[in-house]
Amino acid sequence: MSQNLKCIIIDDEPLARELIKSYIDKTPALTLAGSFESAAEAVKAVMEEDIQLVFLDINMPMLNGIDFAKVIPPKVRIIYITAYEQYAVDGYRVNALDYLLKPVNYAEFLQSVGKAIEWFTMVRAAERNAREDCGFITVKADYRLIHLNLDNILYAEVRKDHIIFFRKDGEPVSSLMSMREVEEMLPPWRFMRVHRSFIVNLHNVEVVERGRIVFGKEYIPISESHREEFLARLGKD
Repeated sequence: MSQNLKCIIIDDEPLARELIKSYIDKTPALTLAGSFESAAEAVKAVMEEDIQLVFLDINMPMLNGIDFAKVIPPKVRIIYITAYEQYAVDGYRVNALDYLLKPVNYAEFLQSVGKAIEWFTMVRAAERNAREDCGFITVKADYRLIHLNLDNILYAEVRKDHIIFFRKDGEPVSSLMSMREVEEMLPPWRFMRVHRSFIVNLHNVEVVERGRIVFGKEYIPISESHREEFLARLGKD
């Protein structure tokens, strides 16, 4: 699938911005929508425009790159470009696709863009699948794209910055996603969030015991805020 990703640059170093701009200009898959010297200046653009990808420095005044990532919509993906390698772990805890160290050469830049294209191809396929209710979703696990049959999913659990999909048949699948992204991906008439850390497949719930959902030897808690809706929906299903 061909992609054209709308992107912006955020870096307080003019030369760094110009370098990335030159790379974007000669990359057909990218369209530059703006260049900013601070993250604070860029927040409005990200919130109001359909920005998909941000090339972002981390160590900046006022609002650094890590904090910026926490306030923008989760659908916006980030490629960090920084001189500070120690920030890599923090970068991957937010919605970062890749982490590049300055000075960045064009080959490294293209590799990161390739990851972005792969990500958005997966997202669009998942959105199309949900619209057509074709019975599966596509998630990224490490460097693989995996089709998960909706009927086979028992529940999904958030663990730090990953979502673990537990299945009736097959090993669990771990994907670097947020709970909000999973909720948007799964059809709401079939799946329900029952706890801050769990989404369950209502079609596969067979046993509820002492306020918990039982899947074999696993017990899924039901929070008080979700209990009434869960019981009502379970009765209908």
